[in-house]
Amino acid sequence: MIKITSDLALDEAELTFSFVRASGPGGQNVNKVSSAVELRFDVARSSSLPDALKERLKKLAGRRLSDEGVLLIDAHRFRTQGLNRKDALSRLIALLQAAAIEPKIRKATRPSRASREQRLQTKRKASLIKQTRRGNLSAAD
Repeated sequence: MIKITSDLALDEAELTFSFVRASGPGGQNVNKVSSAVELRFDVARSSSLPDALKERLKKLAGRRLSDEGVLLIDAHRFRTQGLNRKDALSRLIALLQAAAIEPKIRKATRPSRASREQRLQTKRKASLIKQTRRGNLSAAD
C-alpha cells in the first residue's frame, strides 16, 4: 500500500509500470536501455479512491487522463530505470495529494458598513486626484 494522506492509501496492484526507450541525449545508452517509465493508473476502476476524489483528479490530470479514465505519467528525466520509476510514483502521489484537498465552499456574505465606507472614501480620493489633473491640463493648453 502506498500512503497518500493520513486516511488514504493506494493499492500497488492498481499501478502498471512499463519501461520504454527514452529519447534525448545519452549516446548509445539511449538506443540500448529502456530507462523511461510509463506509469498507468486506472482512475475510473480504482477501488482505493472515493468518487469525489476521482472527480477532482480528472480535472487536475487534464490531458494525462485518457477517455477510458486511465492516468498516464511518463518519466524520463533520469538515466536509470529505478530513478525514473521513483519519479513517476512521486508525481502520481503529488497529483493524488492535490486532488485530496477539498476546495472550500464560498459562503456569500455582504460587505460590512466600514468596508463600504472605505471603498467610497477611496473612490472620492481617486476622483479628486483626477480632477486636479484635469485642471493642470487645461492651464497648460
